[in-house]
Amino acid sequence: MADEKKPETEEASAADAAPEAAAAAPAEDKPTTVTDLSQLGEAMAAADAPATATAPVTPVSEPGSPTEPQIDAQGRSYATGKRKDAVARVWIKPGKGEVIVNKRSVETYFARPVLRMVINQPFVAAARDNQFDVFCTVKGGGLSGQAGAVRHGISQALALFEPALRPTLKKGGFLTRDARVVERKKYGKAKARRSFQFSKR
Repeated sequence: MADEKKPETEEASAADAAPEAAAAAPAEDKPTTVTDLSQLGEAMAAADAPATATAPVTPVSEPGSPTEPQIDAQGRSYATGKRKDAVARVWIKPGKGEVIVNKRSVETYFARPVLRMVINQPFVAAARDNQFDVFCTVKGGGLSGQAGAVRHGISQALALFEPALRPTLKKGGFLTRDARVVERKKYGKAKARRSFQFSKR
């Protein structure tokens, strides 16, 4: 009997102690939680204040806002243009609209009128026709790819010379490098996808 009463009294005392501990715990947690949060907020604000004061402030330019033009000592802007396998190095400076490609005039180098039209597209889109002289060297690819590379280089150089023109050129798609290139040949094929002629006998 004594043994039976003992566990009951232990259980009762444990049950009595549990609500007291639970009642004591929230009473302690509530003020400490609120106080800790307020102190934590104050500490965070105090910790952030000196960090923001001492950290160097970098100017954030809004999209579309002009940046500084990049012009060399000769008054030129340089850019590299690419299209297919062709790579063009392009310098532009204010002038009468003369275009020199690989030390030859554009009429001699690009005899087809459509290629000259492609080269002149950035100036027409930016309303700067016949206002810049272009000197460029181009290598690789064929004439069509080289004309596209020169156009890409002119567009990039024009955006560096006059940053305010960048949104106009970007909208026209002149600043994007055309990623289309020739697909590589695969083994067992005549070309990239062309199969050899089938012979049944």
